[in-house]
Amino acid sequence: MRLGFVLNDVMNETLPSTTINLAIAAFHMGHEVWLIGVGDFAYDPNDTIHANALSASKKKFKDAEDFLAHIISKEAKKERITVEDLDVLMLRNDPAADFDKPWAQHAALVFGAAAVAHDVIVLNDPSGLSKAINKMYFQHFPKSIRLKTLISKNTHDITEFYHENNNKIIIKPLLGSGGRNVFLVQPDDEANIKQMLQAVMRDGYVIAQEYFQPAAEGDIRLFMVNGRPFEVNGKYAALKRVSGGHDVRSNIHAGGHAEPVKITDKILELTEVVRPKLVQDGIFFAGLDIVDDKLLEVNVFSPGGLHIAGKLAKADFCTAFIETLEKKVAYKRYYGNNFDNIEMNSL
Repeated sequence: MRLGFVLNDVMNETLPSTTINLAIAAFHMGHEVWLIGVGDFAYDPNDTIHANALSASKKKFKDAEDFLAHIISKEAKKERITVEDLDVLMLRNDPAADFDKPWAQHAALVFGAAAVAHDVIVLNDPSGLSKAINKMYFQHFPKSIRLKTLISKNTHDITEFYHENNNKIIIKPLLGSGGRNVFLVQPDDEANIKQMLQAVMRDGYVIAQEYFQPAAEGDIRLFMVNGRPFEVNGKYAALKRVSGGHDVRSNIHAGGHAEPVKITDKILELTEVVRPKLVQDGIFFAGLDIVDDKLLEVNVFSPGGLHIAGKLAKADFCTAFIETLEKKVAYKRYYGNNFDNIEMNSL
């Protein structure tokens, strides 16, 4: 299998990284693995899609740090590959991380769509990802599983929402990830709410969300693959994320830490509510952030923590993940183009 992973910038990828761990798993399984940055594509005059890509020139790596150090070194294999010769192209870049480079936010979607037109299996589907380019996508899921939310750039509207919700809300950018510019606005913060909103509004629209008390104990990141909770040998790919100290953010990159978690029937019922939308939009891999019976966020661009969930559950989720890609390539070989790319994302 020839597999390409698209990142924001290969040379500046940071660890921990689910993408790098997936790449190692595929590489050690004997697959040809290429890493591509969003600025590394080219659409040639003869309608061929190329990419200046990096791959490993060694045969074995001890861990993610060893692999990434090799990939960004002079020892790595550097080639101008033909993207349409890939079996699978995985779009793992995060548009929100390129907030200072507007051209980069849509580049992978554009070239991913071109790869689909050249019969490459592209995961997640570029058209589905285009719908989810910001957190407004979350509002398309049923109201029964969402918290009360306001999206606005109007300070007065958000202040009123704050008062209507007992002077305690969460505010964050509509386009953002990794816990950047996420604030808990409490009763004592009323005098500073305008300054807090100004900080968030630098990134555009603000999401204001009612404060959900159970979230203080952390949230659950549950991974969905092929539209269903990802499970290996009876163990779900999930982890509980707990914030560091008094920080409201539970993101691992924002100082939170991970703990094992038991997936309850209530959580599985919630995933059944979410599943139809993911399948409809061709979202093969997603990370659901859950508290109690509520969905806080749906991460579809570069959900992280799969390898951490594997360590906690003592299960090799990364290898099992690559095996799902192998099956899709086999389906493509058996059936040709009988299934479109959106359908391939949930087969």
